[in-house]
Amino acid sequence: MSHVVIAPDKFKGTLTAAQVAAHVAAGLDRACPGLKTVQVPVADGGDGTVDAAEAAGYRRVQMGVRGPTGKNVTASFALLDETAIIESAQACGLTRLPGGEPAPLTATSRGVGELILAAVRMRAKRIVLGLGGVACTDGGAGLVTALGGRLLDKSGFELPPGGAALARLDQIDVSKLRDLPGTEVIAATDVDNPLLGPRGAAAVYAPQKGASPEDVTFLENGLMRWADVAEQALGFRERDERGAGAAGGLGFAALGFLGATMRPGIELMLDLLSFPRHLPGARLVITGEGALDTQTLHGKAPAGVARAAAAAPGLRVVAVAGVCSLTASQLRSAGIARAYALADIEPDLARCREQAGPLLEELAGQIARDWIAP
Repeated sequence: MSHVVIAPDKFKGTLTAAQVAAHVAAGLDRACPGLKTVQVPVADGGDGTVDAAEAAGYRRVQMGVRGPTGKNVTASFALLDETAIIESAQACGLTRLPGGEPAPLTATSRGVGELILAAVRMRAKRIVLGLGGVACTDGGAGLVTALGGRLLDKSGFELPPGGAALARLDQIDVSKLRDLPGTEVIAATDVDNPLLGPRGAAAVYAPQKGASPEDVTFLENGLMRWADVAEQALGFRERDERGAGAAGGLGFAALGFLGATMRPGIELMLDLLSFPRHLPGARLVITGEGALDTQTLHGKAPAGVARAAAAAPGLRVVAVAGVCSLTASQLRSAGIARAYALADIEPDLARCREQAGPLLEELAGQIARDWIAP
């Protein structure tokens, strides 16, 4: 009997990707008893990436690291054989801010570097670094300090953490900077922003992290100085590369200090989660995320799932969501035949969040009647 592949991303702040997949599967089973389903929760490198990897058979490794404000937090990465999947947001994500209080000028990426070192100590030879959802705009300077680099001002004192302090950077002491010999680093991101300028990390993303217009200017100056000193000290030029501005400039440090290669987050994650092997013989793919909107069309998980499914001729893709603002034409352009939104059956958005699981099961029953039932 042919099967249905269920490959959603999370409904942010409501359900994990694995929970979304489980509720959709339950609704399908109730509507079509005996229907075979394959659950492949997905992520694009941002929040939920470790959860998706764990659902696919990776082992979750937990440890304490420095959070965005320097206080210890418990973070996780995923490990399978010699591949480690590290989600930057686990260490320095917005959800790691104490009390949710923004710290746009001082938040640090140091914990990400600590996760990388832990993975290397566990003999990881390939590190997939998911970029997204972070609270910092420090250009990856915190990551570099975790690897042993020392960021010094003109008086030889170490700089405090955060992107604003980088404006006082005079030199980088790399004498104790850890090398990662034999370790391949792949950065997963769905953005192509450079480090600096009107499309850079500070201008575009810092306001989303609580930065005022004045803060953005401080951060831009800091990142510019960081790029000048880092590129001169190590002899690379990465500030203008696609994705250098991802995750508050973590992309820049990954490219320059770790020699990372950039790949679209969802494409890379689908490969790592062995998504293509579930397509032969499938009769339908169900994907989704909390909000299907114009961002979905630019590298988000549902569009990536639909692109991957297009390799199987005639295989239809439908999507579930909390809300959908895309037209039928936009959905078709992304390879999605139809979208089913919780808001279509429950206009009260608060109830949508509270009852997301049961409502998803109801939507799955409708999908079964539309696409699967005789």
